[in-house]
Amino acid sequence: MSNNEGKGTGFFIGFIAGVAVGLAIGFLYAPRPGEETRELLKKKAGEAKKKAEETLEKVKETAAEVKKKAQQQLKQAEE
Repeated sequence: MSNNEGKGTGFFIGFIAGVAVGLAIGFLYAPRPGEETRELLKKKAGEAKKKAEETLEKVKETAAEVKKKAQQQLKQAEE
């Protein structure tokens, strides 16, 4: 089970990094003044970080629920 959790975490980190890089490239090539672009990047990075934290928290909660259910089923199978 821990092996699969590592793969999921790695995918999540890679996904977030890819989104961040894609946003940054998109904003850098957008036709805006430099200062406006930097402010927009800062704002979007903060939003992306908040969403990533929320998603990570949901993943942790789901994993904890799955673990608890698996432990209950194992305990019932042993009885």
